Amino acid sequence: MTTATRPGGGQARAAIAAKTLRTDRYWLAPLVTFLGLTAWVTYATVRVFMHKWFFVEEYHYLTPFYSPCITDACGPAAEFGTPLPSFWLIPEAAFTLPFLLLFRLTCYYYRKAYYRSFWLSPPACAVPDGHKKYSGETRFPLIFQNAHRYAFYAAVIISVINTWDAVRAQTTGLGLGNVILWVNVIMLWAYTLSCHSCRHIAGGRLKHFSKHPVRYRFWTFVSKLNTRHMQLAWITLGTLALTDFYIMGLAADWFSDLRIIN
Repeated sequence: MTTATRPGGGQARAAIAAKTLRTDRYWLAPLVTFLGLTAWVTYATVRVFMHKWFFVEEYHYLTPFYSPCITDACGPAAEFGTPLPSFWLIPEAAFTLPFLLLFRLTCYYYRKAYYRSFWLSPPACAVPDGHKKYSGETRFPLIFQNAHRYAFYAAVIISVINTWDAVRAQTTGLGLGNVILWVNVIMLWAYTLSCHSCRHIAGGRLKHFSKHPVRYRFWTFVSKLNTRHMQLAWITLGTLALTDFYIMGLAADWFSDLRIIN
């Protein structure tokens, strides 16, 4: 190891040839994230464009990947009309899926996750960036990351729709499918409300919490959820996939719903 000398005299930082001095398996977390997100995106994409096995009419179970169902192929699952034709390139939930994708893509946690795992920018702390130049999120297309707050508003509306789906299914009785739907809805609400934008909206501009006790309590609640934002981001991927797979299995007659009431 050699030491560089400053132009005006004195020693500068050591000239280290190695890209990083980390000897731990810093690459493991980005790799696991890459595999996990790739598997989920692959499953979700396949399911969205299958155009079948998304609704169980007997119990009114509708998978969140197809909610609200708005194409001609929806049949009795369409409670908000069918303004779109059925076509293999048009998802049944074409009005909501783009906003859900935008909400996840611009989420502060997911940005960290896929920056490190897909773009290696950087793959870990104290490890060089995989790119020669870095312009932050000030240029196209990353400048659209600033639209996260607006995507949050859309996510709230979609969470309301998912809640309605769970309530609507509850009118047919109680089965394992109802439990799965409610767990998914609760987790989606927890993830949505734990969003950093939600926390800022709740109390980011307040100068005196004492003058806004209701907003302060809500801000405190959201702040507690915010500390679990990463865990909730992954949990909701799991509950979404589980809910969709269970409803797909029922619709395809792979198994029967375990009924508790009726």
